[in-house]
Amino acid sequence: MSLEANWPKGYNIGRRPLLTVLDKMIMQDVMRTLLAVLTVIVVIIVSRQFIRILDKALEGLVSNEALLTILALKIVVASVSFLPASLFMTVLMVLGRMYRDQEMAAISSAGGGSGTIYRALFLLVFPLSVLAIGLSMYIAPWAEARIEQLMHEDTQSTNLRGIGAGKFSEYYSQGDVVVYVETITADKKMHKVFVQSRQTGGLALITAESGIVQELTDGRYIILDHGERIQGLPGNLNYIIEKFAEYGVRIEEKTGAIDFDRAAVPADRLWMSDSMRDIAELQRRFSTPLGMILLSFIAVPLAQISPRGGVYGNMLTGFLIYFSYGNLSRVSESWVMNETVPAWLGAIGVNLLLLLAGGFLLARLYGWTWIISKLREKAAL
Repeated sequence: MSLEANWPKGYNIGRRPLLTVLDKMIMQDVMRTLLAVLTVIVVIIVSRQFIRILDKALEGLVSNEALLTILALKIVVASVSFLPASLFMTVLMVLGRMYRDQEMAAISSAGGGSGTIYRALFLLVFPLSVLAIGLSMYIAPWAEARIEQLMHEDTQSTNLRGIGAGKFSEYYSQGDVVVYVETITADKKMHKVFVQSRQTGGLALITAESGIVQELTDGRYIILDHGERIQGLPGNLNYIIEKFAEYGVRIEEKTGAIDFDRAAVPADRLWMSDSMRDIAELQRRFSTPLGMILLSFIAVPLAQISPRGGVYGNMLTGFLIYFSYGNLSRVSESWVMNETVPAWLGAIGVNLLLLLAGGFLLARLYGWTWIISKLREKAAL
């Protein structure tokens, strides 16, 4: 008798699959749409940022070889930053389409409710959030640091970027330095070089048969071979004229270590720091996975639309919610850095507001009576 009484429960548990057909359908739709939405957002954002890098490349401050690397790193950083927004828009679009196509009505008629949708959705969102922790805490800061390092190395490179054949190039070191080169060969050697250097003793005009750029201990130099140097004050007949076999002109001073931006600081250093700026940066990085979970939670009741409302029925409301959430997060981060609010309040304040907003939308969707009855059932268990 005991076996017969327990058989239905045991049967249901034993035969219930880990992923149902509905779970797979929702997960596949969300994943495909997420990739499409994230790609569009990242392309738009990175394209605008990349234009500024191209301007530096045209000025000779960034090498052509580093451009593709910087582009790839920018894509990584932008993907991590806009992952919560992309996921939020994706859930609204996928569930909105299901409401429009009466698929939600079919799920409800089969006994499925919000719990069914949440289960299918968070089977995908939770693993993505775990992945986002690693991306936000380690991969994105590494990419930011690598971009700054590449930009610094290119600025301090010994290449001839910024010095082109047939044009004047200006530098500022001990004084104003203007360089003109007639031709540059494939071995990076300059021929028919003219240099104007404004020094303490007046103005120096230097011409040489050839020259190369070298990085020495105290800065970058142009090493000139077989030329003539004329130094004096304009308007004064007292000039110094000398010929040389080799002469060096410093065009840039040696710079110190790279001053990394806060977003490029490794997570290990942030964990060991007591600075409020570092604590605020940690909270900003944790906001990526938390935002993915909370925005997905709020998107389920927000996605409900009428059959004639269209798939984008609540996108405007969703945009306002995300815009408010993003701005409040930045304000909270600023308050933590300035010690206006304690760190614990900055960590949970905005996220708690978003959680309460999701609960309010759920209550509006199903009614407060349904919420109270469900809470009583959970308490009775």
